[in-house]
Amino acid sequence: MTGPTPTGATTTGAARAPGAANSSGPLPSSRPHLGHALASEWTKMTSVRSTMWTLGSLVVIVVGIGLLVIVQTDDRSFREIAFASPALFGLLVGQLAVIVLGVLTITSEHATGLVRTTFTAAPERHRVLTAKYVVFSLTAFAVTAGSVGLVGAAAAIVHGGPEAGSHTASEWIGALAGSFYVTLLGVLALAVGALVRHSAGGIAVMLGLVTLPPVIGAMLITWKATTAVGNLIITYNAPVAMMQLFGLQGGGEVGAPPSDLSHLLLILLVTGGAVAASYATVGRRDV
Repeated sequence: MTGPTPTGATTTGAARAPGAANSSGPLPSSRPHLGHALASEWTKMTSVRSTMWTLGSLVVIVVGIGLLVIVQTDDRSFREIAFASPALFGLLVGQLAVIVLGVLTITSEHATGLVRTTFTAAPERHRVLTAKYVVFSLTAFAVTAGSVGLVGAAAAIVHGGPEAGSHTASEWIGALAGSFYVTLLGVLALAVGALVRHSAGGIAVMLGLVTLPPVIGAMLITWKATTAVGNLIITYNAPVAMMQLFGLQGGGEVGAPPSDLSHLLLILLVTGGAVAASYATVGRRDV
């Protein structure tokens, strides 16, 4: 017959019970929120080589070509243009790096299949997509504006003499607006990538949207019936908008050039429509 449990053993078991219950209990965890998604997307962006190569090439092209233009000009060259205008020549090429990175920000996950892991770990797809847009846009704008600012500062130092004329803060606002315009092109590229889910396809679509309008407009103005449409396309396209925002004359052959605000509103409208479509598509698709 089993004897009664010793008092000491009973006391020890009772003393250990609460500790054992605490050690086996669930660990406290916070409710998932946008901050977690932002941290995840920032880790992804900074850990892949495409970010370094695309943004690195953007800086090299914008700053390199900008400094080359500065060396080849004198103070009088800046009487009619802004100090940041030399950055435009590199940015017309460098914008392609922003576009490529925008597409790859989402299509690279589709190509490798990691998008399934992402959506399994974070089932709220709209939150993941929002984090991608926020992290990409802030990074792209910071790098673009920083490169443009570096060129503008160099031009102001080298050619800031009396012969350069007077310069106001409005030209720096225009440079920021131009950097914002390029960032919106990248956001549009990200939205297109979310819609097509294919790197080459997304890049091809964006290259067509950026490079084809000036060519199509030039073709249309050769026929009398389509001259008005051709001039409209030539007036409102990405290269012309960037030229105008950076203080260089652009636009069609008839009438005064449109305002800077109209160029920004147009790209905002197009980008906003594509972003809305990406949210609707990502929310109802399997992956």
